[in-house]
Amino acid sequence: MAEGPKKERLARRKARKRALDVLFEADLRDLPPPEVLVSYLERIAKPHPEHLAYAITLIEGVASNLNRIDELIASYAEGWTIDRMPVVDRNLARIAVYELIYEPEVDDPVAITEAVELAKEMSTDDSPRFLNGLLDRIAAFATR
Repeated sequence: MAEGPKKERLARRKARKRALDVLFEADLRDLPPPEVLVSYLERIAKPHPEHLAYAITLIEGVASNLNRIDELIASYAEGWTIDRMPVVDRNLARIAVYELIYEPEVDDPVAITEAVELAKEMSTDDSPRFLNGLLDRIAAFATR
């Protein structure tokens, strides 16, 4: 099932952005994502926006499956080690791989497109193409 109405798609995009914020911070500070999530939730305005529940799902899902997600990324990232990837790209890939593997209600093309769109907005000029290729290869593996 594809993501529904525009309002839901925009809410999911905001959730992915928030998840990226937390995962990026955790990665840079070398802290567990759930620990960074706690301080993040304390810092943001209340009442919390509705889309925050999905952001938390993404953060906790990536954190609990990080070894498997990173193993997939490392296996399919042609010519790149996970440590050499820009921090934004690495964490966008983690979110998208989590959605590809563990969120059956999110269509593969949606997970890939969202990562690519966020990369266009927040990373290098080469990042969208890199992520698109990487995630396409992982999606093909995941659907076998």
